[in-house]
Amino acid sequence: MNISGARPVGRGLRFRVITFFAIGGLLLSSGFAIGTYTFAKRYLVSQRERSAQRQAFLNARALRGALSGDAVSVPDALAALEVPTGSSVVLRRNGTWYGTSVALGRDDVPPEMRTLVSEGHAAHQRITTTDGPAIVVGVRIPAVDADYYEIVVLKELADTLAVIRDALLGAAGLTTLAAALLGMWAGRRVLSPLRDVSGAATAIAEGDLSQRLEPRGDPDLDPLVVSFNSMVDALQVRMERDARFASDVSHELRSPLTTLSASAELLEHRIDELPSSLREPVELLGAEVHRFERLVSELLELARAEAEVDDVSLEPVNLGELVLHAVGLTIEGDFVLEIDPQVAATPVLTDKRRVSRILTNLVDNARHHGHGVRAVRVSGGDGLARITVDDAGEGVPVEEREQVFERFFRGAAAGRRDRSSGTGLGLALVAEHVRLLHGRVWVEDASPGPGARFVVELPVEEP
Repeated sequence: MNISGARPVGRGLRFRVITFFAIGGLLLSSGFAIGTYTFAKRYLVSQRERSAQRQAFLNARALRGALSGDAVSVPDALAALEVPTGSSVVLRRNGTWYGTSVALGRDDVPPEMRTLVSEGHAAHQRITTTDGPAIVVGVRIPAVDADYYEIVVLKELADTLAVIRDALLGAAGLTTLAAALLGMWAGRRVLSPLRDVSGAATAIAEGDLSQRLEPRGDPDLDPLVVSFNSMVDALQVRMERDARFASDVSHELRSPLTTLSASAELLEHRIDELPSSLREPVELLGAEVHRFERLVSELLELARAEAEVDDVSLEPVNLGELVLHAVGLTIEGDFVLEIDPQVAATPVLTDKRRVSRILTNLVDNARHHGHGVRAVRVSGGDGLARITVDDAGEGVPVEEREQVFERFFRGAAAGRRDRSSGTGLGLALVAEHVRLLHGRVWVEDASPGPGARFVVELPVEEP
């Protein structure tokens, strides 16, 4: 079937549910990770600073005792101090700088810190060295006229914080993934009822009014199930009532219509005996009676088909012979008839009466509205049989290709009222019979054109 365009596919509800869970998990885990890392960093650094200060004060006291006399030199006194691994000690005494490390020395002590310590204040400050972050603790030792500085490298603390950071980032990633999986599971569970509703609605749209939803015992969903089932029940009752009404009306009209038809035929046979002024009205009356008779007959057939009063009767049918017989009775003049040899040689299981009716109506439509039949083709394969009827008309406009299968749609013939104008039910009957046979019917441009091509595709089985 020709499709003029397709709507762009947007993000589905399930995708949005998964995205919501994933983003929620990411925000929560990221917030938790950032908060945990910030707290851990602040706590560990604060602890390390206090430890460095205590150690520096103890070392300054020990250094004061060692330098109170002249028995120990400054380098020996500094070497005797206990300092953390990777740390360095710097001492300024009598304008001379002493240190225990080549890598860390007086240049690593901030100038403003030197000023504070020389004024007699204890101070500490975080700095960045070539070995990483460090803490400088400064203490004035007035007894020996010295400024004592201890530089504590925080490499181990930095490594510990890096491990904590990586662990928290990994946990945040895993939490986000877990949230996405949870969203996938929740989306499947939440949308399961919607899939049931969608499937049931699709089946109902295709004509299966027996579809109902099963209650799930959910107080939020059961009202929807009850409302849906009630709607389908009401729709089924309404359609059955309408079909029964059309059937009853059509049936009741048949008796008086038969009388009218017989009277009209009698007048037509004796029209030469009537005055000339009455002949034209009698001809018009005959045409309208014949049209009315056909309309009632087709309405009755359509009502029975929609109500599925007559079951589909499958029997072995030679589709090629059936088509050949049907077109031989209905088509006059030259036309192309092509029947796939495989189809002609293989009987299939189908409803002979409905297929014959489908083909007859398509041929009548081509004769009355398409300036005659140009070609009839039958082909098959992959469990399908395809029947195409090409006419010699101007084709069907794209905007009318769905409407032509509706009741009483007659297109350009809507304003005509004569014996050949049709009732507007022929193609509706075709669509209804094709539906009952679980097939498809559509109209497209004939190739080669001009004209319209009506295509019927039916599933068939070999007996």
